[in-house]
Amino acid sequence: MADTSLPHDSVDVLVSGGGIAGLIAAAAFGASGFKTLMVDPTPPVVTGHEASSDLRSTAFLRPARDLFEKIGIWEDLAPHATPLEALRIVDTISGETGPEIRTERQFEGRESADEPFGWNFLNWVIRRELARAVPDIANVELRYGVGFKTMLTRTNEARVTLSDGATVRAKLVVAADGRNSPVREAAGIGVKTTRYGQKSLAFTATHELPHHNVSTEIYREGGPFTMVPLPDIDGKPASAIVWMNKGPYATELLNMEVDAFNATMTDRSAGLYGSLKLASGRGIFPIITQLADRLSGERVAVIAEAAHVLPPIGAQGLNTSLNDLAELLTLSENHRGDLGGQEMLDAFAKTRHRDIAARAKVVDLFNRVVRSEDEILRTVRLLGLKAVHDLRPVRRKVMKAGLGPI
Repeated sequence: MADTSLPHDSVDVLVSGGGIAGLIAAAAFGASGFKTLMVDPTPPVVTGHEASSDLRSTAFLRPARDLFEKIGIWEDLAPHATPLEALRIVDTISGETGPEIRTERQFEGRESADEPFGWNFLNWVIRRELARAVPDIANVELRYGVGFKTMLTRTNEARVTLSDGATVRAKLVVAADGRNSPVREAAGIGVKTTRYGQKSLAFTATHELPHHNVSTEIYREGGPFTMVPLPDIDGKPASAIVWMNKGPYATELLNMEVDAFNATMTDRSAGLYGSLKLASGRGIFPIITQLADRLSGERVAVIAEAAHVLPPIGAQGLNTSLNDLAELLTLSENHRGDLGGQEMLDAFAKTRHRDIAARAKVVDLFNRVVRSEDEILRTVRLLGLKAVHDLRPVRRKVMKAGLGPI
């Protein structure tokens, strides 16, 4: 059970933010023997039918699974995962009688290892399971309903005032509190934001034909239509869907009557899985790239969406966040005598900046190409897909880049 003897005024690590990344960070530091306190002003939403439910899904790649095993929470999570055996990419155009497939390629996960390339979870499900599992990890205390307020840092510690007036002394403060991170702001770290005029819809749908644990990305102007396998719903194959479009059209789809929406998304899927039917509510999210100017400050490490927000392409978002955490955890274990010291945080910032910047550049370029209606860029998209898949060394390199730091 959780160690309730932790003093409220002194910890090794204070994690600000109780979302998926914050919960995993608290679990990771606690499992590694660091006294850890996680705070968040809002309790987690752990059902799929509330207005604030996160209806997106996350495909955790192999490094994320390895981290979960190290922490000791994979056994709790695995029963709720859908293995992803392959990635199918389909390039389409709008024809006179409907969508036309120009080409398609399939990337097999077992080409690089004898196991799936990832495991998919609905976000609200992973929050629920983490909320159940993390309190049982030694050295961890979770405090919901209380958030970060102010911070004073010194060379040997940070003193954090919480929203309930309590003061916590910590050697390391981890900002895992989202794209509008109050800890990042308190540390004087700015951000650069790129807007695309796009929004994504996130929802669950059932379909007539089985997915065979293959994740499918269907490209056409406006952005990708991504179907990620889920367990059957009421005996029917099901997928979590992220559908990117120009903002006004995404809003129109959000408010579209269900039967019309079903017909529209079936058309957009090129009928690859038969008729699609909505099986959940619909969530909508703006598409941006946002990068923190720095990834560390005095006694502060910035991770996850506080550090980077990427378009939902190639499962880069939360997996990049867990790469942040894995690097920070390794450095913390190697610097137990000076946890949160400048040498440790400089090493973290340098390593992660390089990887994040590379991923952001690739995802930004990829998004601009796949959403374009320009014929030249559509040709580039088609030729690029063929080159990446058909040249085995290139294909393996791209798959490897998706599974760990670049």
